[in-house]
Amino acid sequence: MSTIEHCQGFPAQVNDQCTVLLLGSMPGIASLQAAQYYAHPRNRFWPLMGALCGFDPGLPYAQRLRALQDSGGGLWDVIGQCQRRGSLDAHIVRGSEVPNALPPLLAGLPRLQLVGCNGGAAFQAWQRFIAPQLANPPTVLALPSTSPANAGWSLPRLRTAWAPVAAALATQR
Repeated sequence: MSTIEHCQGFPAQVNDQCTVLLLGSMPGIASLQAAQYYAHPRNRFWPLMGALCGFDPGLPYAQRLRALQDSGGGLWDVIGQCQRRGSLDAHIVRGSEVPNALPPLLAGLPRLQLVGCNGGAAFQAWQRFIAPQLANPPTVLALPSTSPANAGWSLPRLRTAWAPVAAALATQR
């Protein structure tokens, strides 16, 4: 089994037009190495966002981020740093998690309608670290993960499950 590594996440990718904040748990190894959200070639995040927001998921990374933000979407993770063995959320060392500063970010997003947690680990981390800090929490959805580890969910099935995200993003257009 691989060694335990210190993982440091990325900065938030949001602007003040954000209507939907999409939160992962902690980027996997491929993403950390590429310094890009959802960089694993089998992760369905970018194909899904392209379908929901109407952009080409094959665009260069900076253009995908811009297209997502132009559609009202934002990206970050619940966990800002942790210890983990490999890429799986199940291998995050309990007690090593340091959450990102989500409450102040949320307070600065006047158009925010929805927080979508990409996978069960992101939702559980939200419930554990962030929800207790919020007096008036936004609507939060636990969404099926786009990770290749969740291979039982096809892209069409994910698109159906993520329909509330598409609806909230459509209000931005």
